[in-house]
Amino acid sequence: LLSHFSSVGFWGLVNNAGISTFGETGWLPMETYEKFADVNLLGSIRTTLAFLPLLRKYKGRIVFMSSIIAYFTLGNGIYSMTKAAIEKFCDALRLEMKKFGVQVCIIQPGNYARSTKIQPPLSAEEIWSELSEEEKAVYNKEYVQERANFFNSILSEGSTNGNEVIDAMVDALTSPAPKARYMVAKLKEKALVFVCALFPTAVMDSVLSYALSK
Repeated sequence: LLSHFSSVGFWGLVNNAGISTFGETGWLPMETYEKFADVNLLGSIRTTLAFLPLLRKYKGRIVFMSSIIAYFTLGNGIYSMTKAAIEKFCDALRLEMKKFGVQVCIIQPGNYARSTKIQPPLSAEEIWSELSEEEKAVYNKEYVQERANFFNSILSEGSTNGNEVIDAMVDALTSPAPKARYMVAKLKEKALVFVCALFPTAVMDSVLSYALSK
């Protein structure tokens, strides 16, 4: 890598790759968990480690795409899990890189499903057909339909203005004093994060349980 950039320098790395899906914990096979960890978490770590020598040499920037879903989950715990993990990786990396003049920034978008297409709508039939016999014995199609309707309604509310997230990424790369975290989200999404961060877990569980019951 050094030979490719030695004459021009290397300023910034953006770890943006990510995949998403919907489903309760037992609905997803272990292979899906492994795939999500490999893409959303280990993929960013692999890229970061590969470019770390250049980033230290040129005092560059590293930007990671997280999500407000790192703080809570509404039916996509597998995605939330990977984003929470990348946040902790970034927290460690940010502190370690200070002595080299390398800055680490996290972008935390709200719901931009309609602009990114990261998560297509899922039908109840699609979900049901993938369930194991054990899960089918516990849940019924009506419940799966309710969950699918709920999740798809969230997707339909996603912002179409993805430029807001791109602007945050550009600022993280070019600002003389970039933020450690850029939360790009609607007011109600920020409020949910605020409740999650400051209130007891029991309060947050009540809020999310209420939301899921609607």
